Amino acid sequence: MKTLITGGTVVNASGRSRADVLIDGEQIVALLEPGSTLFGVDLAASVDRVVDATGKYVVPGGIDAHTHMEMPFGGTFAADTFATGTTAAAWGGTTTIVDFVVQYPDQNVLDQYAQWHDKAAGNCAVDYGFHQILSDVQDSSLAAMDELIDEGVTSFKLFMAYKGVFLSDDGQILRAMQKAADNGAMMMMHAENGAVIDVLVQQALAAGNTSPYFHGTTRPWQAEAEATSRAIMLADLTGAPLYVVHVSAKQAVEQIALARDKGQNVFGETCPQYLYLSLEEQLGAVSEQWGDFEGAKWVCSTPLRSKHEGHQDHMWQALRTNDLQLVSTDHCPFCMADQKELGRGDFSKIPNGIGSVEHRMDLMYQGVVTGQISLERWVEITSVTPARMFGMYGRKGVLAPGADADVVVYDPAGHTSIGVDRTHHMNLDYSPWEGFEIDGHVDTVISRGEVLVADDEFVGRLGHGKYVKRDLTQYLV
Repeated sequence: MKTLITGGTVVNASGRSRADVLIDGEQIVALLEPGSTLFGVDLAASVDRVVDATGKYVVPGGIDAHTHMEMPFGGTFAADTFATGTTAAAWGGTTTIVDFVVQYPDQNVLDQYAQWHDKAAGNCAVDYGFHQILSDVQDSSLAAMDELIDEGVTSFKLFMAYKGVFLSDDGQILRAMQKAADNGAMMMMHAENGAVIDVLVQQALAAGNTSPYFHGTTRPWQAEAEATSRAIMLADLTGAPLYVVHVSAKQAVEQIALARDKGQNVFGETCPQYLYLSLEEQLGAVSEQWGDFEGAKWVCSTPLRSKHEGHQDHMWQALRTNDLQLVSTDHCPFCMADQKELGRGDFSKIPNGIGSVEHRMDLMYQGVVTGQISLERWVEITSVTPARMFGMYGRKGVLAPGADADVVVYDPAGHTSIGVDRTHHMNLDYSPWEGFEIDGHVDTVISRGEVLVADDEFVGRLGHGKYVKRDLTQYLV
């Protein structure tokens, strides 16, 4: 089908302009000045579909580079399947996700990769790619890195926490980074000092401090900043590019900024929860239904930080100055009933994760409204840079001829009320964003030329989403 989006303001990272967008099949074929006769005097009459974007922004489809659909964790599984999670993503203007293939110790890396394809194939409403988690760095997994790059998996995640589950020691991290320096892969790091955290958790529980609030206090900013610094040093030693996931502490940002100022290929993402939520207001929350267990709704790692220490303001600043390059969600939702409840009486047993894949574009647009970021920076951190960082730019992350027709029409005059009974399509029995009000609205969502959302209705289909075979990173300095 041919689609013409007319009357809107096209926004890319480099600027904005009035333009019409012509789509033929799955690709954008032209950006036209309003009234252009290049394709005929009445182009609108010759296409199959016209989308009126008058007064609205036309932006590249969102790319969420950090999701965990159906992830096994803490004796249960993340509540969103690829079907429910990618449908929720579409509702919120995200047209591509990059999910994590999980490898636990003694599991075969390539077998796990094949299993994730089985989970996703035919079940996704939007396009998807994969990162690979390595929890057992040995000769076989290092060899698998080369094979996976040929498959379009060009980024590998290690953990400096979760002993016996995901933790890699410094020697294993060194070996994986040496391999990445050789084959061009991006190394991703969960940067927290797991040994320190384990002791603090044991001490808190022994003292009777069992509520979700203590999940935050036992994972202090020092544990994040120290691990971030150590990961940067190991990356410097080996020459590997490093991407630090879910940065929440301003002191960790300072380590990243210092390395970048020296010219090192070090990058960082943050997430909406670290921009808007806090230790005091969420992890310390109390409700009639859940008592002081209410805070379990927001247990994630790295944890929400103290508002009084200024971490949230610093995350916004780092996004403005490009000390942090993009915003992902770390989408890993667990229901309160039967899942988060596993940690009642022991916060260390609460499954870690919250759901945000549906709301990232809206939450970050609210930062435009409040003056935290510019309109162009909104597009850059939610779409353009994720595409460049993870080897998809040109196909994804841009409105230009030849690119995939992943397009969002966003209405700045619209309004979005977030809540379980209002805007909520994730497979979750609560909303971590209950009560948030957004001064904007996702109007139309198009993925590779197919309309997924229009007129506040999901009109897409499962199976539309295709696997994205990614190239090496396009973001190195």
